[in-house]
Amino acid sequence: MIKRTSAERAVFDRFSKRYELGQSEVMRSIERSVCGCDYGATSWTTVAEARVITDILALRPGTRLLDVGSGSGWPGLYLAGEMGCDVTLTDLPITGLRIALKRARADPISGICWGCVADAAALPFRHGVFDAVIHSDVLCCLPEKLDVLKACRRVVRDSGKMVFSVILIAPDVPADAYEQAQAGGPPFIASDTPYPELLRQAGWQITDHRDLTADYQTTVTRMLSQLERHADEIARLFGDADAADQRARRRATLDALDQRLVRRELFAVVPAQAPSTDGR
Repeated sequence: MIKRTSAERAVFDRFSKRYELGQSEVMRSIERSVCGCDYGATSWTTVAEARVITDILALRPGTRLLDVGSGSGWPGLYLAGEMGCDVTLTDLPITGLRIALKRARADPISGICWGCVADAAALPFRHGVFDAVIHSDVLCCLPEKLDVLKACRRVVRDSGKMVFSVILIAPDVPADAYEQAQAGGPPFIASDTPYPELLRQAGWQITDHRDLTADYQTTVTRMLSQLERHADEIARLFGDADAADQRARRRATLDALDQRLVRRELFAVVPAQAPSTDGR
């Protein structure tokens, strides 16, 4: 297990609280209206996006899928339920995993579901045990981005695939706007190295790269509208300060999106082929 900083532990604590309170009726109702699901998700993946992931990965019964940073089960459990694949859910806050495994017992999932408390940068699995890997808006919530990508490469088969979404600071953001870009995104949105280069260093080859920013802006706008509409209920649930902070974060995100300071992107990758040693 990697030793985490106080800032990282604070992020995990906040997610743990979101997972638990995300099971309330008001939060599940908001999630259904914003993303089309009701798992208590903390990513911005919508049902439409989850279906895109399904198509790219070509999931089917018998496929071994790993969902890194799965939280309370979205979208890993949904993909398993739709396609009948086996799924392993991993996260550090055990709160989300407990919720996800309870949901797995209640939902009609034909494949096998496992839950594992695991650090995304130090996955406790054998080499090449999974056919596919997903993570939704996880890298922007962790500083060890390269370590996570390397860990995912290690546990996936050479014939496997990975699909992930990530929120990032737009290229060529002016220095005087960088702080605003950071404020408009997740806690560890900044990366000194562009994601295509991080993927190359981790042993991945990009097969598909999509800009999800417009959909992200629409989803955040819907979320802010719902947070304002249900402000009193959310304040009773989370407390006045936390409820106000949620609205402030969404406004900061929309401001950054309006100024094109942040983006949300999807990457589909496969293991890079090792260079030939015979000169070909």
